[in-house]
Amino acid sequence: MSVNTLRAPRSAAPGVPGLPSRATELLERADAELVAAQFSSEPWEQFTHAHLAALRAGAAVLAVRRPLSGRRAPRTVWDLLDAAAPELGRWSGYFAGGAGLRAAVDAGRFDAVSSARAEEVLCHAEDFLDVVRAELEGAALADAHAG
Repeated sequence: MSVNTLRAPRSAAPGVPGLPSRATELLERADAELVAAQFSSEPWEQFTHAHLAALRAGAAVLAVRRPLSGRRAPRTVWDLLDAAAPELGRWSGYFAGGAGLRAAVDAGRFDAVSSARAEEVLCHAEDFLDVVRAELEGAALADAHAG
């Protein structure tokens, strides 16, 4: 998708029974990051917002499949997602690969992100959010009908 052809993100269905409010909140925050990415004028800003959108979408999956409990060794969302949702491994691998670039941007290396890379990450973040939303809402609806 080109930044020139903006699309409004679909909002999470607030009335989906069984979808935890934390997951819905994270999906809404991911949508907001995508909007910010779409309207960013600098590649590093676009990249950062798109990467954060994907991070929030991954956290939404974890909110459903692996609620936080007790003390554990720190791990990345992408490592946890691999364990909790192996079917999303291609996505977690892709976004984990961008963590170093995001750290460079966070450290002030704004020239580290090309326009092409920012556009690519935005497109993948949009697709990832669509996959996550469909999976979580589908599972929540199936659980509601089964129960």
